[in-house]
Amino acid sequence: MMPHHHLDEATIVGYSAGALPDAFAVVVAAHLSICQRCRDSVGDADAIGGALLAQPWEGAQPPAQAREAMLAKLASTPIEAPFTPPAAPKVVDPDALPAALHPYFGERFSALRWKSVAPGMHIIRAANVSDGSLMLLRIAPGKSVPMHSHGGNELTMILRGSYQDGLGHFAPGDVADLDSDVTHQPVTMPGGPCICVAATDAPLRFEGWLARMLQPLIKL
Repeated sequence: MMPHHHLDEATIVGYSAGALPDAFAVVVAAHLSICQRCRDSVGDADAIGGALLAQPWEGAQPPAQAREAMLAKLASTPIEAPFTPPAAPKVVDPDALPAALHPYFGERFSALRWKSVAPGMHIIRAANVSDGSLMLLRIAPGKSVPMHSHGGNELTMILRGSYQDGLGHFAPGDVADLDSDVTHQPVTMPGGPCICVAATDAPLRFEGWLARMLQPLIKL
């Protein structure tokens, strides 16, 4: 599993600083479990953050300026993969959810208990998240999610299947790190349902009147 869509730098900085809502931190942790590139970026952010904290500022630097300085340093830090000798391939259990999701959804895909919210769409909401909304979504192949933007931020990681939208093709391991400036319409690809884990901090903004009418029922 080699992701092609990665975490935004601001998300990496927020995770390193422990400033992300709980729901978003769970999705980040799930992605980090399979993405060496983003693990390296988090390591860089940890190191940069430590250096900034240790720096003797003249007076107290406002938190916003410190965050911008950290983002600038992270953006200018080249991602270099250190050489490691080849390791034996890991045996991956295709039925296992990422470990970061276990406290919220259980350990195995086969044990999930889905709730139908629309034709071809099923959902499981995590009840034990204190900050933000965390959910699993299963969407049948060939389905089009209504055109929408976001009232806040959304972080989605693909677990199985894939979808296509104006931002590209998203397959297992990829993350869509979106904010309120993004409007898109994901379409799931043939071959099997698309299963993803998603974190949001505000309801979606659907453009069609029918989707807006149904939104209180599906609670997205």
